[in-house]
Amino acid sequence: MSLSPAAFAARRVIAAASHGKEGGARTWKILSFVVALPGVAVCIANAYMKSKAHSHDQPEFVPFTHLRIRTKRFPWGDGNHTLFHNSHTNPLPDGYEESHH
Repeated sequence: MSLSPAAFAARRVIAAASHGKEGGARTWKILSFVVALPGVAVCIANAYMKSKAHSHDQPEFVPFTHLRIRTKRFPWGDGNHTLFHNSHTNPLPDGYEESHH
């Protein structure tokens, strides 16, 4: 039974990584610092730049009938606000709340 080149390469990589506990742990430690941490840093920078470029104006309220349906009151607060309600970005079924700024 002969192995395909891809299967042979995969077995070789697994064998190399499992040659010793110290070698495998060292490999993953290096990968964490070289790949994972810079990847997280790039994602944070991207989110920061997009938040700075994004307009923070309240979008126009459109009373779509299929959105913000309340068939039962929420068990907290006044029963109309979601658990993590943000009055600037989350409208109620009849529109946005008035700002008190």
